[in-house]
Amino acid sequence: MKIGVIQEPSYENRVSITPDIIDALGKLGFSVSIESKAGEKSFYSDADYTAAGALISSRNDILSTCDIITSIHQLDSDSAKLISKDKCYIGTLSPLATPQKMKELSANGAKIFSMDMIPRITRAQSMDVLSSQATVSGYKAVLLAASNYSRFFPMLTTAAGTITPARVLILGAGVAGLQAIATSRRLGAVVDVFDTRPEVKEQCMSLGAKFVEVEGAADASSSGGYAVEQSEDYKRRQKEAIAKFAEKADIIITTALIPGKKAPILITKEMVESMRQGSVIVDLAAVMGGNCEVTVNDKTILHNGITVIGNSNLPSTQPMDASKMYAKNILNFLKLFVNKEKQFSINLEDEIINTCMIADAGQIRHKAVLSLLN
Repeated sequence: MKIGVIQEPSYENRVSITPDIIDALGKLGFSVSIESKAGEKSFYSDADYTAAGALISSRNDILSTCDIITSIHQLDSDSAKLISKDKCYIGTLSPLATPQKMKELSANGAKIFSMDMIPRITRAQSMDVLSSQATVSGYKAVLLAASNYSRFFPMLTTAAGTITPARVLILGAGVAGLQAIATSRRLGAVVDVFDTRPEVKEQCMSLGAKFVEVEGAADASSSGGYAVEQSEDYKRRQKEAIAKFAEKADIIITTALIPGKKAPILITKEMVESMRQGSVIVDLAAVMGGNCEVTVNDKTILHNGITVIGNSNLPSTQPMDASKMYAKNILNFLKLFVNKEKQFSINLEDEIINTCMIADAGQIRHKAVLSLLN
């Protein structure tokens, strides 16, 4: 079976397969072809891929001859048309946000798998691209905030006096939020964190953050580890609590996303304007409208003296390690398709494969995507 690796759009620096996993893929029975210069922005040269055993090829050859195509972002329409029936396409496709695009991608009959639909179960942790890339986002969000902040992060005692530590408010204690806590604490900040799930309190506290509880949150235990919609009464009380902490915060990092829905507004315009000038907000939910009311996706703006950074693609700014983590996720996912006889087999009784498969033979088969289309 031949795996084809496609170069990402111009705004993306990552690549879906890195040279370090090509040998492991070979042992599973796969050969790898990669589009020329696809890894260049991640600092993996064509020579690195060749040395690892991959074949450098053109985009059209890969799309028309390879059995499995991998990418991070969705393919453009012209490229998708070259993936014929019985071939597989694996990427992070955001199917719940772009159901019509899924219909277009599947028109030629290819089997479509979306890595961001992997269930959050123990067996799937090594394949969870949302978690691996959120680790990068949480880490880089803090560094980005620190570089834009007008003051120091840690407490400093100097001959010129004592500098008080920065106060960081983190909204959402998923993977990105927990990494943001850890990185903020390493830089010496005081950290407060909100999350609707009381079960994450212990994790936050173990990293040195203060967990702020708002009682009455909707039970998220059956949501597969994702956030869920909250009642209007809870949102009101949450807003009041967040407003008190936002006023004292120097840095706010927001991470709250609900799959397939607009991001909830957690930081209102009034909250932004109550913050001290020179403070920073980094909104990791910008692509879905943002958790901050004044966020502009893919832009950094100054609102009333507050720097508001809307960036949902921070993993692209750390492309070498982010690509390596993504590639390991792909490798572990592909292991599910290889049986004991090293034959390629799509076992739809496997919960992970079944949950990730969006379309087959020209038909959308994922229930949530079908519901959105209908």
